[in-house]
Amino acid sequence: MTTERELARDLVCGMMVAPAESGARCEHDGQTYHFCCDHCRERFQAEPDKYLTPRSETPSLQPTGAIYTCPMHPEVRQHGPGSCPKCGMALEPVEPSVNEDNAGYRDMCRRFWISLALTLPVFTLAMLDVRGWVWLELALATPVVLWGGWPFFQRGWPSVVNRSLNMFTLIAMGTGVAWGYSVFAFFAGGHVYFESAAVIVTLVLLGQVLELRARSRTSSAIQALLGLAPKTAHQLRDGTEEDVPLDRVRRGDLLRVRPGEKVPVDGVIVEGESAVDESMVTGEPMPVEKGPGDNITGGTVNATGSFVMRAEHVGSETLLAQIVRMVSDAQRTRAPIQRLADSVASWFVPAVMAVAVVTFLAWWLWGPEPRLTHSLVNAVAVLIIACPCALGLATPMSIMVATGRGATAGVLIKNAEALEVMEKVDTLVVDKTGTLTEGRPRVVTTRVDDETLRLAASVEQASEHPLARAIVAAASERGLRLSRVAGFQSETGRGVTGAVDGRRVAVTNQGGEAIPGQTTVFVYVDGQPAGLLGIADPIKDSTPDAVHLLREAGLQIHLLTGDNRGAAGAVAATLGLDEFDADVLPEQKAAAVKRLQAGGRIVAMAGDGINDAPALAAADVGIAMGSGTDVAMESAGITLVKGDLRGIVKARRLSQATMGNIRENLFFAFVYNTLGIPIAAGALYPVFGLLLSPMIAAAAMSFSSVSVVTNALRLRRTAL
Repeated sequence: MTTERELARDLVCGMMVAPAESGARCEHDGQTYHFCCDHCRERFQAEPDKYLTPRSETPSLQPTGAIYTCPMHPEVRQHGPGSCPKCGMALEPVEPSVNEDNAGYRDMCRRFWISLALTLPVFTLAMLDVRGWVWLELALATPVVLWGGWPFFQRGWPSVVNRSLNMFTLIAMGTGVAWGYSVFAFFAGGHVYFESAAVIVTLVLLGQVLELRARSRTSSAIQALLGLAPKTAHQLRDGTEEDVPLDRVRRGDLLRVRPGEKVPVDGVIVEGESAVDESMVTGEPMPVEKGPGDNITGGTVNATGSFVMRAEHVGSETLLAQIVRMVSDAQRTRAPIQRLADSVASWFVPAVMAVAVVTFLAWWLWGPEPRLTHSLVNAVAVLIIACPCALGLATPMSIMVATGRGATAGVLIKNAEALEVMEKVDTLVVDKTGTLTEGRPRVVTTRVDDETLRLAASVEQASEHPLARAIVAAASERGLRLSRVAGFQSETGRGVTGAVDGRRVAVTNQGGEAIPGQTTVFVYVDGQPAGLLGIADPIKDSTPDAVHLLREAGLQIHLLTGDNRGAAGAVAATLGLDEFDADVLPEQKAAAVKRLQAGGRIVAMAGDGINDAPALAAADVGIAMGSGTDVAMESAGITLVKGDLRGIVKARRLSQATMGNIRENLFFAFVYNTLGIPIAAGALYPVFGLLLSPMIAAAAMSFSSVSVVTNALRLRRTAL
């Protein structure tokens, strides 16, 4: 729990909650309380006095262990494993690990095999209709239902208490009714259905085993990424080399990487050359030549030479760690299409229970003899076949597999909504520097003296802009010694100012006539024009091919840049872009995106700088270059690790494949339930004299869930 003014623990589950992070809140005694999810809020509202006892007085009650969440209801979070109070599914750890605990899968396997061994003789006795052995059926079926099916009762009962009816409500009710009626009939001398109860439990357990096994494969991409980082690194210190655990590597450490080894952390090569395989991070199969001064990414494979690197980012700061975290977070987000399944599921289970009651009454009143038997069998069949697990799994499973597939191809999906909308995009707005071009501009025209260049570079050394780095590099090439800057100010999209050696220096894109085809910056010293610099940024080798592929996909491409019209026009002409706007400020980029949206366009914005962040946030889908700034990546829904526009084509193909897969899953789930429920209720009996056994219903229900998960797994082989 937290008030409006503080950070504290949720009063119900103990999770740390901040007001800005939680939408679940309530008022009590004039105070606003925040909770990690609506479930905890509702529990607090039901018994506020129970939870208002300060937890600090009972430290032993503080929860411990990893945080777990539900893949179908990510708002449900708790410390340690358990079951979702809404859908009953097993909770999964928020933070993925290389060695996941498969205790839930092992437990289900044990229950299934023991239940199967007990169910086979029960089924055999029932089919042979052996008289006098009903007591043995009772003895064998009871542990199957009460022990093998205990997880279903354990998850079904809270669903009733919390008024969140789910698939386990139906399973528990169906098997419980069949077994309970059979026990009563055993003592009353009536017909028993122990074989139905036992077979239903065993088949549902089999479905759970297959589903858990298949679901574990959905995280294979994350597991592969986690396994990229080596366990140790060769640390160089005082002329000696020592193997140290990866968690002991610190920023600034020198590390040796030998041929065939994995790069331990992110850093910069300081000695040696090599070809590095970056395929698991960028999705590109060709090794990249690296030398002194080049950045190197942890988890990539050193293919040939040996080199020494300086660690720059370690632990959770590495690109690999950020990719794993982003993919893991994306897998728990919900696509807008999930709302359809959620709205159906909210009334589906109560409706099924009502249908089961109507079925029971209809067979009791108008069915053939024995009426009670027919009523019971058909009502149980309705409850079992209608379990909405396939409906609930249809979207989350596809999203989980797709985000993992994207990560292996260098396309990081931040949230499911971006993945869904990407297939609908018809307009792509792109920035120039760092997006279409390499983002490593250099000064090609110099109309200033060395002293003016030194002053300009001294101011620009405090800026992170690529043009600033080009000016600093030009001064460095001339051997000019830079001075410290005081009072540095940066106006995004316009330029920088500062005081250097007592002189006021401004470097800006506002001034006289620009140099055709180049980005022109004007230098002012003490308010007087002192010259200009022409900067050119080569177009990326991959950009023409990317533009061609995007046009083939039917996208309209619009260039927006803060650069001058001459430089923007030169790039647009080279790439054959018909529409471009130059001298655009950051807020104007966002306004341009909104104008396109107002015209009915579905807009994706691709950029890499701080000045692109407003437009990235305003677009229907923001796409950040992995080589860009953190602000841009935070504002975007998709990040291209390599910063290659061909990644947009991959993202679009992935979106199309994913949404097609989700539609297939939802169609199958809806059709399955639409056809299955009336058949289970006995709709075919008046015409064909056919009834659906509860055992067949259980098999069909399990098959539907496994089919949905298996279909989702096909996305792992999607060609991007």
